[in-house]
Amino acid sequence: MKYVNLGSQGLKVSMEGLGCMGMSAFYGPSDEAENLATLARALELGIDFFDTAEIYGPFKNEQLLAKAFKGKRDQVKIATKVGSEVTDEGERKAVNGRPDYIRKAIDRSLKHLGTDHVDLYYLHRIDPNVPIEESVGALADLVAAGKVRYIGVSEASAATIRKAHATHPLTALQTEYSLFERGVEGNEVMDTVRELGIGFVAYSPLGRGLLTGAISSTDTLADTDFRRSDPRWSDQNFDKNMALVGRIRSLAERKGVRPSQLALAWVFAQGALAIPGTRRIKYLEENAAAVDIALDENELAELNDAAPAGAAAGDRYTPAGMQSLNR
Repeated sequence: MKYVNLGSQGLKVSMEGLGCMGMSAFYGPSDEAENLATLARALELGIDFFDTAEIYGPFKNEQLLAKAFKGKRDQVKIATKVGSEVTDEGERKAVNGRPDYIRKAIDRSLKHLGTDHVDLYYLHRIDPNVPIEESVGALADLVAAGKVRYIGVSEASAATIRKAHATHPLTALQTEYSLFERGVEGNEVMDTVRELGIGFVAYSPLGRGLLTGAISSTDTLADTDFRRSDPRWSDQNFDKNMALVGRIRSLAERKGVRPSQLALAWVFAQGALAIPGTRRIKYLEENAAAVDIALDENELAELNDAAPAGAAAGDRYTPAGMQSLNR
């Protein structure tokens, strides 16, 4: 595994992290023993950066990480998130970036994670009803209190990133980014984080599984898998997106790597850190090997031609979900 500085505030993490959401939420049933085995193998592979959120479960994912890393806290960097409000009873509410909720949520997350601090604490979504300076000011107070080491934002606009960073230095921005989703290249977000020295963490770098090349039909998805309502997986868009995957697969075969590995190598080549999610050791090992794949200028150009910005068919969320992006 390779290790990089995430942003310019002092946090160093494995170049590839592990997105843990799917172990506890949104992708259908999972097996705890398999999840724990995968998390243990991630540590063996040198992965030390693990991404979760209070809303995943809710709470179940943070509790899973507490179980997996008991007695190993000094070996891992944990990122969790606040802002998609959830009650103590697990009822999901609207986006909430109020300082009082942030203060409540961090204490709850620390309890669920079984730790006295979070390495990276993100605003999961930007609350349009709360000035970003107030939300980030509350995060800054948590840093001063020692409950949080570094802070970040997720799915924020370039203007919001600038305001947030001026209030307290941001270590990372987390946003969807992949050969399927390149919106940040055209809305000033990528340029802004590079200018300000903020790290970029790409979630869903494998297009929620499409870029693995391992899925050929939505019939294999569990009934409770949220991808059944994802526009890019809909009947009218799925075949179009599979054609894009086919082009990437051809390039991967020529290079002698998996499509997923090629897709991750492309993300790394953009200067981003990736947090692909998986429950299975086999795929974890394949993903981790991608950090050693170098792409030359010709290969990057071919990938750009195969999957140019805007090539994916369909929005990346339902209309309701799209409203919370790039705020």
